[in-house]
Amino acid sequence: MNDKRPPWRWVFLLLATATASYISRVNVSTAGPMIMEEFKLTQVDMGRVFSAFLLGYALFQIPAGLLADRWGARKLLTRASWAWFLLTAFSVAFSPSASTISFFSGSSMFLFFRLLLGISSAPTYPGSAKGVSQWVSPAFQARANGIVLTSIGLGSALAPILVSYMMVKWGWRTALLVSAFPALIMGVVWSRIRKRDLPEPQKAVERDRDRIGYGTWSNRSFLLLTLSYTLQGYVGYIFVSWFYLYLIQERHFGLLSGAWMSSLPWVLTIIAVPLGGWLTDKLAAGSAGELWGRRIVPIVGMGLSGIFISIGAHTDNPVIAAIALAGATALVLSVEGPFWAMMMRVSGSRSGRAGGIMNMGSNIGGFISPMLTPWIASRMGWENALHVAAVLSILAASLWILIEPNERA
Repeated sequence: MNDKRPPWRWVFLLLATATASYISRVNVSTAGPMIMEEFKLTQVDMGRVFSAFLLGYALFQIPAGLLADRWGARKLLTRASWAWFLLTAFSVAFSPSASTISFFSGSSMFLFFRLLLGISSAPTYPGSAKGVSQWVSPAFQARANGIVLTSIGLGSALAPILVSYMMVKWGWRTALLVSAFPALIMGVVWSRIRKRDLPEPQKAVERDRDRIGYGTWSNRSFLLLTLSYTLQGYVGYIFVSWFYLYLIQERHFGLLSGAWMSSLPWVLTIIAVPLGGWLTDKLAAGSAGELWGRRIVPIVGMGLSGIFISIGAHTDNPVIAAIALAGATALVLSVEGPFWAMMMRVSGSRSGRAGGIMNMGSNIGGFISPMLTPWIASRMGWENALHVAAVLSILAASLWILIEPNERA
């Protein structure tokens, strides 16, 4: 395959799959107000529901990465897509009404199915990373990963609008079921693709990276990369899980106006994530050089995000707060492409398992933040809870000063 002509249609197929996964992931955040009202859940209770998904998602990142290396992206994502649809449908079908006497309480049933959905969603990004590492040459991998990870913004922007309007008209159960149909579509699409239809693997690139010393992922740069991604995950998942509810319950937006405002960060993210990947590839190939070219976007993006979080937390104006926090979300997620491209530089042919390890770190941070943030807020206020996130974002940025893209074992 010609390295100058990346197979973008396959990159966009990975994007569509990851977007379907993300809609199935964040739909409960938008349905949260109605679910909390029906089952009399507190913010801390709802935080446990969010974290149940992330527990399964984080714990199965490494197994998912191993399966990605063994099965490849096509086979793994086919099975995962079907699972996202079926588990969402089961969570709706077996969810009791508030007046129903059941062995499982409403919240316990949600905890159970969200845990299973988290497990089935674990292959999303390790599987996509395996596809990018095999089908796209290193010179284009930051922007390819940026395109795939635009799914974070697309899924998070589409879910509030889709779910909020449907749950107002027909209830949250119907809204959740309809939001799983993109996963069903992707399951059908992947099922119709055969191995012979896929691009030729970048075997020469894999051999060269292993030969010059990139083949090991147990080195200092990879550990620092994983630690930085863990902190970035803590910050990012606050907005994934709580931004809509924060606007409704703390900044007193209405259900529909809050849905539109909560889509703003994800609309910005749709631009910021691929832009961050494209800019990183350009800087690395230009006068900034490989070293600082791959550092600049993560350092600036996460550093500025911390500043915007503190501005949004401190202001009394709810609109300014929403805009500042939306900007912070886009900035902290603009670094996704550089993170995954750097992982591929360090891991070589083991991109599936290395991606699983790095993403497990991110989701350990994501598992902690939906529970810890409202706990801090209940004792110190939401402003201080967000200031904590701001400090962690700046710390995550500073770790990139020590990360070497060409570090040898």
